[in-house]
Amino acid sequence: MRHAKVKRKTKETNISVALELNGTGKANIATGIGFLDHMLDLFAKHGLFDITLTCQGDLHVDDHHTTEDVGIALANAFASALGEKKGIARYGFAYVPMDESLARCVVDLSGRAALVFKAEFNRKKVGDLSTEMIEHFFQSFADNIKANIHIEVIYGKNTHHKIEGMFKAFARAMRQACEVDPRVKGVLSTKGKL
Repeated sequence: MRHAKVKRKTKETNISVALELNGTGKANIATGIGFLDHMLDLFAKHGLFDITLTCQGDLHVDDHHTTEDVGIALANAFASALGEKKGIARYGFAYVPMDESLARCVVDLSGRAALVFKAEFNRKKVGDLSTEMIEHFFQSFADNIKANIHIEVIYGKNTHHKIEGMFKAFARAMRQACEVDPRVKGVLSTKGKL
């Protein structure tokens, strides 16, 4: 398939996602949280994924439900687009500099959820997004796509740069992990299933 449409509606959010894995990096993102939109725009661009995502959330409460549910819905779209994961590379990794910051992300689309997150931020918010929501986004994504995601800021000073580097590294690692390798027959696992 390599594409998916997902809708998620709760009492807190109403989300619609359209994803094309074999895209060109086109994005149309509207979550109501400007900095989250910016991070998802660059995730699409650097992963070469086409993503249309809208979210109407209870931002009058705070940014928690929107950020969490966007991570869940986007992960569900990736899981649906990948299907049984036949022929994919499975693993991906990337180092990405963003000015004075350096971020690393390693991904295994293993069917098992795990997040290792290592980053410290100097600010409580960037724009209208709480920096504590960055780890929560990645946890929600890992839990719902059932992947190992190891992501960290190796060094850096500027909080915006650190987070942007993380999302770009995540994009590159996901792009690599999702790519089809013609030498992979079935799934890349001795178990025969991911």
